[in-house]
Amino acid sequence: MNAEIITIGDEILIGQIVDTNSQWIAIALNKIGVSVMQITSIQDDKQHILDALKEAEARVDLVIVTGGLGPTNDDITKKTLATYFNDSEWIVYPEVIEHIKALFKKINHPFKEIQRYQAQLPSKAIYLKNEFGTAPGMWFYENKTVFVSLPGVPYEMKGLMRNEVLPKIQQQFHLPFIIHKTIMTHGQGESVIADRIVDWENNLPPFIKLAYLPSFGKVRLRVSAKGENKQELERVLKEQLAALSALIFDVIVGFDADASIEKRVGELLTEHHKTVCTAESITGGKIAATLVSVAGASAYFKGSFVTYSAETKQRLLDVSTDLIEKYTVVSKEVAEAMAQSARTKMGTDYAIAVTGNAGPTTDDTDKMLGIVYIALASEKGVFTEEFNFGQPREKVIHRTVNKALEILQKKILKNN
Repeated sequence: MNAEIITIGDEILIGQIVDTNSQWIAIALNKIGVSVMQITSIQDDKQHILDALKEAEARVDLVIVTGGLGPTNDDITKKTLATYFNDSEWIVYPEVIEHIKALFKKINHPFKEIQRYQAQLPSKAIYLKNEFGTAPGMWFYENKTVFVSLPGVPYEMKGLMRNEVLPKIQQQFHLPFIIHKTIMTHGQGESVIADRIVDWENNLPPFIKLAYLPSFGKVRLRVSAKGENKQELERVLKEQLAALSALIFDVIVGFDADASIEKRVGELLTEHHKTVCTAESITGGKIAATLVSVAGASAYFKGSFVTYSAETKQRLLDVSTDLIEKYTVVSKEVAEAMAQSARTKMGTDYAIAVTGNAGPTTDDTDKMLGIVYIALASEKGVFTEEFNFGQPREKVIHRTVNKALEILQKKILKNN
């Protein structure tokens, strides 16, 4: 079964609110085996709504519309749906009036006659009870297509979907199973990963699809299976995920949408009974903040030195004036000195140190904008790398945090 979601409201199109309804509906439909083919946002305009409904009807089996069901003149969805279905007869539902009165009584709000309009529905609509608001939902079935109209208020829409729409879809239609599995990777780009798994991807069964979802420093791989036999789908999907994991094990940080490099680093530190601290210049404490965003981080994270100036590097980390004058604060030598000193002072197994030029100026260094040095100190010495993360400033800082954690992850795995 294929579906389209239509959100109605000028407030979405002018950027006044963010359309979170479509995302929630798409997730809910997918869980019961309905594939969302398109999401459309349109104005509160009669002809625009009519055109969108006609186009959607030609494409899909299920159309879910949100918004425009209030009692005021600018809410035109109900009237427009009546026009679309050539329905001139209206039915009054007394239970809706009583429900609205009960809701208003709870909040000491007077019932006004304008609210009676909420109880009037086109005769072709099946009434869907809205327990959390005043506007009922509506279910139409026309030309082998289901049209569902829901209020735009998120908690009202969700209540109607859970209590009325999803159960009704499942009762009336035979739906396939759709199973998604997510692998989170870190440290390699989309094209590199694609090259590593090309043979695996080319040999996937036709009912399994792979999607690449890249973002800064990471790529989420979504593997989806669709079919009638849930147990068989799960069995084949498990085999395919095992084969995929073997090909890219070194960049995997987790197997769900919430997996992250900081969680994976925390798991590795815990498993290996290791501790870490940070000495940060360019990132201003963001590496530490990222590490401690994981619950239980106190077991392995011991603290941070935020040494943003040359003076604090000297005073807190004992970085010598001679070293700074000779190499500048943005240098391999200073990064290594910061890491070694931090590890000694904190008494940790690992210490991450970062220094660089995020911009917009290079201050008192000879290094170009975007240059960053990341040093990792351990009992086996100091490992340092130079990177050019380009611009703008926010990108440089973000990539520095990600790369520092990636380096730490690799070092823990290699036990050095």
